[in-house]
Amino acid sequence: MKTETTKGGQNDKKLIILGFVSIGILFLIYVRFEYQEITPDAVQSIERLGTAFYILFAISIGMIGVGLRKFQKRVAATGNTTALSMICSNTLGSKAKKTFVITFIVYGIFFSMTSGILVYQPEVVFSYHYGADVPSAHVTPCCGPPGYMPKFVAYLTEHIGINVVPINLLLQIIVSYLVATNTALAVNAIAITKKTGGLGSIGATTGLFIACPTCVGSFLSLFIGATSAVAFTIAITELQTLFIAITVPILILTPFIISRKILKSQNTSA
Repeated sequence: MKTETTKGGQNDKKLIILGFVSIGILFLIYVRFEYQEITPDAVQSIERLGTAFYILFAISIGMIGVGLRKFQKRVAATGNTTALSMICSNTLGSKAKKTFVITFIVYGIFFSMTSGILVYQPEVVFSYHYGADVPSAHVTPCCGPPGYMPKFVAYLTEHIGINVVPINLLLQIIVSYLVATNTALAVNAIAITKKTGGLGSIGATTGLFIACPTCVGSFLSLFIGATSAVAFTIAITELQTLFIAITVPILILTPFIISRKILKSQNTSA
């Protein structure tokens, strides 16, 4: 039994590591190919390479997701009274799953809109201003630094489009996953402890700046006049990327803080 658990632990960790390594290799390999001399005859080949990139990217994300799910179930099954075991066990219930899925989808959509993945421009007619065919989709294979190419662009309607940059998509998935995990754990923690003191302060602190790092730009933009909108958008895009980079470690640490408070509360009541 112990051997099977050890083997399962090795398998889920291998899937997670292999997924992230595969994404890194994809970014580096694609950059090497995209800077080759582009001729009219090579355009279709490069576009096929871009399509293959996204297929392999999706497979890598799937590997990470499966690995994380297996890891979560394995750690929860140990029944240990550790912070990690508490996190895994308290996010496996049906209520926690619903909270996780809803938060992941809603936050993912919001992140898409604030990061420019999902584009809505009511004042612009894509077919007129950009000469685009609506509806249509294509891969823009060249050129940019690792993680920024190839882009996937789709015009869904005259005012709604999709502009996928690989590194932004990866950030969206990672941050949405962490936010959903934090939310599911916090909701379950409140139900378990029935004490809002420590947990309440954590929730208040993480509400805007941690649980929703992409909210900052949207919130501050309400106080910026129309004349400063363009300059502010450029500035806040850079700051928002930095802010997300800062909040990712906090999003990882917060579940451990909450789980330790749950353990402390349970030990006190016992």
